Amino acid sequence: MNQVIKENESAPKVGFVSLGCAKALTDSELILTQLSAEGYQTSKTFQGADLVIVNTCGFIDEAVQESLDAIGEALAANGKVIVTGCLGAKTAQDGDNLVRQLHPSVLAVTGPQATQAVMDAVHANLPRPHDPFLDLVPNSFGVAGVKLTPRHYAYIKISEGCNHRCTFCIIPSMRGDLVSRPIGDVLKEASALFEGGVKELLVISQDTSAYGVDVKYRTGFHDGKPIKTRMLELVQALGDLAEPYGAWVRLHYVYPYPSVDEVIPLMATGKVLPYLDVPLQHSHPEVLRRMKRPASGEKNLERIQRWREACPEIVVRSTFIAGFPGETEEEFSHLLDFMREAKIDRAGCFAYSPVAGAAANDLPGMLPFELREERRARFMAVAESVSVARLQQRIGATMQVLVDSAPGLGKKGAVGRSYADAPEIDGVVKLLPPEKISKTLKVGEFTKARVVGTQGHDLVAQPI
Repeated sequence: MNQVIKENESAPKVGFVSLGCAKALTDSELILTQLSAEGYQTSKTFQGADLVIVNTCGFIDEAVQESLDAIGEALAANGKVIVTGCLGAKTAQDGDNLVRQLHPSVLAVTGPQATQAVMDAVHANLPRPHDPFLDLVPNSFGVAGVKLTPRHYAYIKISEGCNHRCTFCIIPSMRGDLVSRPIGDVLKEASALFEGGVKELLVISQDTSAYGVDVKYRTGFHDGKPIKTRMLELVQALGDLAEPYGAWVRLHYVYPYPSVDEVIPLMATGKVLPYLDVPLQHSHPEVLRRMKRPASGEKNLERIQRWREACPEIVVRSTFIAGFPGETEEEFSHLLDFMREAKIDRAGCFAYSPVAGAAANDLPGMLPFELREERRARFMAVAESVSVARLQQRIGATMQVLVDSAPGLGKKGAVGRSYADAPEIDGVVKLLPPEKISKTLKVGEFTKARVVGTQGHDLVAQPI
């Protein structure tokens, strides 16, 4: 995405492109916050900018190509480009920096989470104009800084890096081991976001369940009160902060450790949304072993069943890989059976794609591309049938919906999301025109709606 801030003709202008996941988006927000704090403005076009920053993704081949294309486009249109993000940390086969090798004319290249290095490169090529106080930053949430999301929802990153060494993943080589943010800093940022009007806070990291492991769950402080640096205490505190504002807290990237069981009662009581984004990747124990995943398939199924017993409203979203090296037809069938039995509400699936530097590339039994794609399609057919059946059960229910789009105050209808829908990755709730002439729908506000039907992965609802 390309986020643009209102231009000031007298200020140096920086074009900005942010690619990749939500964790990369929060890196972009930090850089934009610092740029704005120092008086830089963001240009609407590459041509109108004094230089361009491209925050890249380097996780899979398609993302690498998209990032390289974006760098090339920025160079062609502007000529002065600083590259940051995960692709900036990748090396070519000869050991040289990949971006430097393919685009030697870039001004600077950094890896991910490198705000200061990016700013150093900006200063070297575009001197800073001034240094106002952070709370004077336009489009900012005070100490929470600039956000690239719509104003009514925001991502908050609680840690960087990951201690796992999954064979298909190169993220630890780019982002390092787990480093948890001080819990006081996280809660301070969350408070600023809620005070600034955020109605949905999305908690992200590489491994949310492991929050605090690296610091042995040490005690931090918020508003002068002691609080453990641990997932359970963090979620409780975020729920407490959100409650006066009627805001949602949504959890992403939650590994199914036993400790997660402690969070489910908070979902059952409404302290946080009954929604878990759990990256399961597969179900068969042997495939999970080859992946070096931290949990076995049988335990995952049992754990999901216990979650549903404790909180019947819980929605589980997950991602899976089809056609992993050595995957047999029997192991793949096990995955399809798991999907049917676990009734995963929302599922995405990738056909296995070799990523340069990933240990899985050296595993025996690499499957033909066509078979990997065929299995992905078969998986998605099962996943969609499960999801549609789950959605059908909601017909007749009344749900709280957060409005994302409402042209003309929603008089001809609007689009929103229920607690079951994370932005951009899940379905939406298509809101019909209100029956009451006096009722209006506004972006960033909640409305009650009665579900009257389904449309693919989406619900259709009548505002009430």
